[in-house]
Amino acid sequence: MRKNHGGLALALLGLMGCSDKSDIPENQPVQMQARMEAFGSCEALESYIEDAAVLDMRTSMERSKPSYWKGRGGGWWGGDPMPVDNAAPPGAPAEGGGSSGPNNHTGTNNQVAGVDEADFVKNDGTRIFVLSGQKLYAHRSWPAESLRAESSLQLEGWPRQMFLRGDKVIVFSEVYQPLPGTSGGGCAYLGPCYSSSSIAFTKVTTVDVSNLAAPQVTGELFLPGGYHDARLAGSSARLVLRDAFHWPAGLRWWPDYSQELWEDQERLEKEIDKLMASNEQLIRSSSLSDWLPEGRYKRPDGSEAAVGHDCRSFHKTNAPTRLGFVTVASLDLDAQVAQFPGRTTLVTEPGEVYATESALYLAARHWWWWPEVGQSDYTYVHKLDLTQPHRATYVASGTVEGTLLNQFSMDEHQGVLRVATTLSSLVAEPGNDWGRIETSNRLSTYREENGQLKLLGQSEELAKGERIYSARFLGNKGYVVTFRQVDPLFTFDLSDPAHPRKVGELKVPGFSSYIHPLGDNHLLTVGVHMAENGDWRSRAIKLSLFDVSDLANPREAFTQVVGTSSGFSESLYDHKAFNYFPAKGTLAIPFADWTQQYYNGDYWNGFVSELRVFHVDPATGFTPVGAISMKDVFQTVNYNQWSYSYVPYVRRSVMADDYVYAITDAGVRVSHVSNLSQPLATSRFAPITYP
Repeated sequence: MRKNHGGLALALLGLMGCSDKSDIPENQPVQMQARMEAFGSCEALESYIEDAAVLDMRTSMERSKPSYWKGRGGGWWGGDPMPVDNAAPPGAPAEGGGSSGPNNHTGTNNQVAGVDEADFVKNDGTRIFVLSGQKLYAHRSWPAESLRAESSLQLEGWPRQMFLRGDKVIVFSEVYQPLPGTSGGGCAYLGPCYSSSSIAFTKVTTVDVSNLAAPQVTGELFLPGGYHDARLAGSSARLVLRDAFHWPAGLRWWPDYSQELWEDQERLEKEIDKLMASNEQLIRSSSLSDWLPEGRYKRPDGSEAAVGHDCRSFHKTNAPTRLGFVTVASLDLDAQVAQFPGRTTLVTEPGEVYATESALYLAARHWWWWPEVGQSDYTYVHKLDLTQPHRATYVASGTVEGTLLNQFSMDEHQGVLRVATTLSSLVAEPGNDWGRIETSNRLSTYREENGQLKLLGQSEELAKGERIYSARFLGNKGYVVTFRQVDPLFTFDLSDPAHPRKVGELKVPGFSSYIHPLGDNHLLTVGVHMAENGDWRSRAIKLSLFDVSDLANPREAFTQVVGTSSGFSESLYDHKAFNYFPAKGTLAIPFADWTQQYYNGDYWNGFVSELRVFHVDPATGFTPVGAISMKDVFQTVNYNQWSYSYVPYVRRSVMADDYVYAITDAGVRVSHVSNLSQPLATSRFAPITYP
């Protein structure tokens, strides 16, 4: 691993030192003082983008040469090439209610109190909104016995997630339009898959739901870039967009195929060199408007206004990264008059997003162009200030050793950023020209100082040979789970941020993939049980209740195994599917299983699709309450269809007082929590068919 302590040694401009354009660009060292810098002009932004695009293109095409593979111990297959669509470089392919509400109800399972996370299900106790297929479904959900679907609204594009604020639903959808000079297209099989011949836009649709039976669209905003994530604090929504680079029409990744050319490797490499030179001319002759399409705002009367770019809102990194754009758009959801969003764009690839009410953090990996022994993984973390409601302002960057698992790998507490990472290094191994990955894990702390997120302290390295499977920071305590064959739960005392200290460790079979706080002294987790010998036949979903009242001696107080080795739950990898109701001590998780693989010629008869509900008590553990089955909805939609694409398994749940709602892509069902075997009311969507 090489480190760069210098100033603006821009990785993306590394080609400037290459006089021989056919040479493989060198790996750039890790930038140990990462930072972002705003562009002073549109000319500077255009030049930077073109230089970066040329490096990206050349690196990708050099990697296609037979000499690249031979030089790294690999072979050149020398036969017919895989089909490549030269014309289509790579690409990305989703107070109302009228009656008094319940005393208590659950909402989205958010990481940070006061910061709502967008999801495809939202509710306020009396109304449930669901995005399914290309529609927004509105339900009257209280009183529970009268659950019914009031209306649906067709949406443009592919709805991904939404917010609910008062009588407004704000939906984020992805829509696509062809690049100029193309007819749209897919992803080249062998080329670098950065973008397609279609441009992705995120459409922000504002819907007035004050009349639940007749929702009305009141605003439509189109912003360049695909949907990545979103947060809401107060009335300020922060929309994170990711935009791949739009290669110019006519750019080609491979010469026209002929058997003679393919078998003549020297000639093939010369043809690739010619293409690289031609591609560079195409890139250099393009204009900034080709790289950065404009957005637009569509008014209720149908008229439109362009949403352009401010080049000074773009920031370049001094650290190596793949070419791409990450934009944070700030929207005021309470504005009476439509306003164009304030936008801040980082020229980098997207990564994990973590946000508090006042700050948003974006993580992007250091990019090694080529695998080489001695490399170690690093992550660049960029902090944006959110104290201005209409704009996110870049303030600092930091270099973090290792890689982050997900958003729970980051946490800010009293001005200190805490990060849990898996450390990975490529080391030499006899007989293996590509080397071998060695791993360990660490918890580090950072404090903002003069535009830098400076390392404040770090723990010892943990669990060599394992990787982090979950993490959670709660006040002055931290919890990390790693895994190989057993699940070490590590506990940390973070009361002194400069000296994060591991104080306890507990090993149990399997691993926890999500950690949820249960009061001050217990952790409620979902994960996978696994025998210590690694036998996958022992696999099952496992709920655990850990007693961490003595941080130095954590113990697994109670466990609950759910289903068979075929069991699955979306809560294993999406925390929004995990629903704990503190008011009732009730946990609900979506669950799918196959109780028998084949039954009387009907493959799907043994399929289970339901919501599993448990009472959780720190003193007595888990008590299964029952399950809300959605198998009949599944069979209505899927009977005898040999496709997983349409399976409407339970994905989310809502709890209100003594009622539980199970939500699938095809319907909603409610049941009284004391008698889940007898649903009180059912409403179903029409079956949704995806293209």
